[in-house]
Amino acid sequence: MYKGKKVIVVLPAYNAALTLKKTYQEIPFDLVDEVILCDDASKDNTAELAHSIGIQHVIKHEQNKGYGGNQKTLYRKALELGGDIVIMLHPDYQYTPLLIPSMVNIIGDELYPVVLGSRILGMGALKGGMPMYKYIANRFLTFAQNLLINYKLSEYHTGYRAFSRKVLEGINFEQNSDDFVFDNEMLSQIVFAGFDIAEVTCPTKYFEEASSINFRRSMKYGMGVLRVSIGHFFSRMGIVKLKMYRR
Repeated sequence: MYKGKKVIVVLPAYNAALTLKKTYQEIPFDLVDEVILCDDASKDNTAELAHSIGIQHVIKHEQNKGYGGNQKTLYRKALELGGDIVIMLHPDYQYTPLLIPSMVNIIGDELYPVVLGSRILGMGALKGGMPMYKYIANRFLTFAQNLLINYKLSEYHTGYRAFSRKVLEGINFEQNSDDFVFDNEMLSQIVFAGFDIAEVTCPTKYFEEASSINFRRSMKYGMGVLRVSIGHFFSRMGIVKLKMYRR
């Protein structure tokens, strides 16, 4: 625990058997109380491996529910277990678990209720091997989102995030998509609800075993991001009232 606050790491997993153990072994258990893994109907032995390396809570979807659907299951479980600080870490070893103490400190000391691990600050994305087309798309989408959402972040697309319990209880994440755009809908809800967001520089690694969506899925994701941002803008202007922003 950190200053009386229960710290939980959640792992949204899909075919993560090759990298799960390495990721899990770097989690700082002097701070982290519990780990939850949700296996989204993997085709490998992710769930069995999770049990064997000692993960306390392993949930297995019998049917694939998508990246967003996986996170919904994880956040529900984290709240059920009494988590005060919840860190979402991908088990593909693309993001380092060694940043968890910094993220916990920021939320635990009530500096910010949300922390993002940014690949863009410090040029970590390109150094880590992010494909150039993804980097350019990231910069374009982030520029558009900062304008439409009226908030300033270095990127909205990192998968490394930490939340206070108050944030998870204060937004309607169950209303969000079950696909990859879930992450952006969640940030939109957080900003709309008035929660502040901190960013920390995060090195990242792109390698064969790390998860990544293909070009077609990337295009679909990009269109979804713009849809969310435009919806946020019209909701902020009072022109529309979308269900996703209801507390």
